[in-house]
Amino acid sequence: MLKDKLVIVRGGGDLATGTIYKLYQCGFKILVLETAHPSAIRRYIAFSEAVYEGSITIEGVTCTHIKDINLLETIWTNGEIPLFVDPKGELIRTLKPWAVIDAIIAKKNLGTTMDMAPVTIALGPGFEAGKDVHAVIETKRGHNLGRIIYDGFAAKN
Repeated sequence: MLKDKLVIVRGGGDLATGTIYKLYQCGFKILVLETAHPSAIRRYIAFSEAVYEGSITIEGVTCTHIKDINLLETIWTNGEIPLFVDPKGELIRTLKPWAVIDAIIAKKNLGTTMDMAPVTIALGPGFEAGKDVHAVIETKRGHNLGRIIYDGFAAKN
């Protein structure tokens, strides 16, 4: 069942939020990992804003910043998405998720590797599908936007 499959998303910016929202709608259990001072182009449609506000609701889905990892189950039971400050992704080793999605959009790899989970995906440039991650999602506007790349790179910035 999807609700039993943990997906950790690195980054909660505006582009990441679209990904997180869709995964939530599909029924996955999600944990968002963020930095202590996240930035997003469109802050008020970004789950990363929960770091500053405590929680944020976008399109009826609430993301709540937690500071105690023991609150994960409570947040999931409440039908919300937990966000935890963990820029290095240290919880990935502890929680052993089914999938890791790097949605930081740093335009370079900040440490995501294929061995982090059975499924690893990265959004945008800076990753090589088949080497760094299992798949890369094209984020450049145009007719390739959203394309899944299994071998090679997304378009450069």
